[in-house]
Amino acid sequence: MLPDSRYRVTLDNGHQLIAYSGGKMRKHHIRILAGDKVSLELSPYDLTKGRITFRHLERRGPPPVNTGTQRR
Repeated sequence: MLPDSRYRVTLDNGHQLIAYSGGKMRKHHIRILAGDKVSLELSPYDLTKGRITFRHLERRGPPPVNTGTQRR
């Protein structure tokens, strides 16, 4: 993570660029950590800048076990 909530992203082909999180990701406080796989939108004018639009989940755990006791 770089200052001003920007990230250094390495593409599959080895190219590095600077990206920032998109509006809905920022609005819903979705965290991006080092090593996360993300989807990007690249700027057509400057290929060294982009916007992170989605964070892919690699491992999803099993659903929580319902023990029958719920607190409300």
